[in-house]
Amino acid sequence: MNLTTTKLIKKGHACVVLVKDEATLVIDPGGFSEPDAAVGADAILVTHEHPDHFDEGRLRTAMEANPGAEIWTLRSVAEQLAPAFPGRVHTVGHGDAFTAADFEVEVHGELHAVIHPDLPRVTNVGYVVDDGQVFHPGDALTVPGRPVENLMLPVHAPWSKLSEVVDYVREVRPDRTFSLHDGLLSDNGFAIYDRMLGEAGPGLGGAVHRRLVPGESTDLPD
Repeated sequence: MNLTTTKLIKKGHACVVLVKDEATLVIDPGGFSEPDAAVGADAILVTHEHPDHFDEGRLRTAMEANPGAEIWTLRSVAEQLAPAFPGRVHTVGHGDAFTAADFEVEVHGELHAVIHPDLPRVTNVGYVVDDGQVFHPGDALTVPGRPVENLMLPVHAPWSKLSEVVDYVREVRPDRTFSLHDGLLSDNGFAIYDRMLGEAGPGLGGAVHRRLVPGESTDLPD
């Protein structure tokens, strides 16, 4: 278990920031997040190539702002960035493990969830951070097969429905879940998902759910 306090900062849509000691890790600063979501990052993780998770211009800005920053991602994204930042963009896949800044990261998953059978599936990887303290699955309901304390939960997408989201949490069995992938929801939608993932809903198998608004932060329990 991580013995150092980690701060979780919610950014727009699918992006989260983790801050521990002097290290900052950003996951999925895409086009639906704040333009400066990745600026100041020491390490950046990208789950897949869809524009709401990957914005090449914003990543380039972050990499230029911090010459020591590095990116870990799958091949389809790495190929677009590696030529401009030699030695700073790393290709990863399912089963890999590495250190990004001061964070220990494991890679889980291989494919994006099915949007429609007639559409090709792109590669998607999820990231377990610091021995299960955080899991960000990207655009898939990947079960990492190991304990997870805080699940970044994609609550709303063209590829999912509420029953699948609930059953996914029950299968992963985290201590807590945080709403993620919610950039297409209105206030009415937030109210519905907050209720269904809370005490009034069918139940998450004991996990406590929370929604942070963009810019809001919380300290993750040790």
